[in-house]
Order: sequence, then C-alpha cells, then structure tokens
Amino acid sequence: MAGDGEYERDQNYLTTRITADGRDGYPVEAGRYRLVIARACPWANRAAIVRRLMGLEDVLSLGIAGPLHDERSWSFHLDPGGKDPVLGIERLQEAFFRREPGYRRGITVPAIVDIPTGQVVTNDFAQITLDLGHQWTAHHRDGAPDLYPQERREEIDELAGTIFRDVNNGVYQCGFAGTQKAYDKAYRRLWERLDRLEERLSSRRYLVGETITEADVRLFVTLVRFDAVYHGHFKCNRHKLTELPALWAYARDLFQTPGFGDTIDFEQIKAHYYVVHSDINPTGIIPQGPDTAGWLTAHGREELGGQPFGDGTPPGPPPPHERVPPLP
Repeated sequence: MAGDGEYERDQNYLTTRITADGRDGYPVEAGRYRLVIARACPWANRAAIVRRLMGLEDVLSLGIAGPLHDERSWSFHLDPGGKDPVLGIERLQEAFFRREPGYRRGITVPAIVDIPTGQVVTNDFAQITLDLGHQWTAHHRDGAPDLYPQERREEIDELAGTIFRDVNNGVYQCGFAGTQKAYDKAYRRLWERLDRLEERLSSRRYLVGETITEADVRLFVTLVRFDAVYHGHFKCNRHKLTELPALWAYARDLFQTPGFGDTIDFEQIKAHYYVVHSDINPTGIIPQGPDTAGWLTAHGREELGGQPFGDGTPPGPPPPHERVPPLP
C-alpha cells in the first residue's frame, strides 16, 4: 500500500524461463514440469486457458490449489490428504522454499514447478502464457492458434498494457484502496477504460485482428469475475457486466469458446474472494448470486465476422480430472 492509500501490486517474480533452447537451464520437456494454478485466481486462469488452447494437457500436468489460503500460501486442501498428488506438498510455499529458502516475495499462482527437484521455476504470469504459446510449439496440438502473431505484437502489447493497468489490476486498486481519493482515482480509470473497450468491441469481434489473441485472454479473466466479485466485493459498481451490451456479448462469446468457459469455476472464485479477503468481508459470507445461466445464452457476435482460431481448430474437451462443474 502506497502512502496515499493506493494499492501497489508486488510484481517481483521469479523470471526464470522454460524455453525451447533451455537458455535459463530449463529446457522444454514433456512431463518434467507441473503448472500450478487456482481456479479462483485470474492471473492463473490465463495460464490455464493458454495451456488448453495449445493442447498441452498431456505434456504439462496441472496442479490445482484450492480457493482458500492463509498467510503462508495457497494450499492443496481439495486434494486427497490435502497434498498435491504429484509434488507431494501441502502448500505451494514449499516449492518456493525449495528454490529459495526463506523466500520472502509473493507466493503466487500460476507457478511452474520442476517436478524432479520440487522447485518453482517461474511465477512470472505474463511471460508464462507467451512462452506456452511460443516456446512449447514442438508439443502443440494440431490446429493450435497463434495468440501472439509477430505482425500484431505491438498492438497486442499496447492494448494488453492498458488492460492490465486499468482493468486487470484496476479492480484490485478499487477493492484494496486505503483512502477515498485512491479509490475514486482507480474507479474513474477503470470505467474510462471499460467505456473505451465497450466502444471498441461494439464493431469488432475480438480486440486485435480477426482472431483470439493474448489480449482477449487477458481481458476475459477479469470480465468473467466482474459480476461475481468485482462489482460488489471490490466496489466497481457503476454497472454490472450484464448491463454493458458489447462487453457482455463479447465475454459470453469467449466463455462459450472451448478453452475459456471450461476453465471457470464460479463457486471457487466466490469462495476465494469473499472468504480470504476478511478485511473487506469480515463475516466470510459467500453470496448465492449472481445467476450464471446467462453465460450460455446466444451472443450474436458471429455477425461481426472473424474466426476464433483463424485457420486452426478448437481444442478438444478437457481431461476428466480437470473438468469444472457445469453451470446450472
């Protein structure tokens, strides 16, 4: 927290990369690494989506931390015996400590763990998705999309940067603001950006070009949580997502695209925010709503043209052990 009450995100991550050439000492290898996520976390949700879109399920295993954690870290409280079945640990903290004893920075998801050593390789969430898309190509499924095409990177980077600052992190700056002035500033910036995105998406199906890109993945993970937690819990309440015609239709379009909605567990999302953030919600009461049935209604975005995967194809269904509960 800054002196003026503004929430400041700790972005000091382990930036070691897993690459095709192994330049950082960690080469891409099938079966060697485990991607640890939490269904509740938007930053981890990005990695889960890209892993699905690239078809890496049989190459990069998935550990799923439960929605609750304490001051020590995310835990595997939903797994049998309260331990990750591959890493054999109760808390993600243990993998960070194996990499760096007494690790003092944020213990965050997503994190990729080197299974043989049990050490975290990286928790640099922004780089993880880029590398899954462009360093793991030898293991991509046939028809995997290019989410970060060379000719569009400058536009994607610029747009993704503003989305991170004003929307992805902006909702947290509203929710964790320590003063009215800090909250008002974050709230204004959030809604100015959402208004611009509403206008942009009123005439185009995707944010950049005619196909899904990294920019869409990065915006979707905040939009899908908006009405469930950010609107009320984080006081981002000028409108609900369902009251923004273009953004609501855009979010439904992505939700219904294989690889997106099949990574979303609304109950875990709500459990995390409303229980863990006891300073904001001291009773720990988890709201019953909102009704999620609308996510499966027709969106009409096909009329704007574009193809979600370009010349590629959608991913198949997720493995049975990774499936989320269906919407009611």
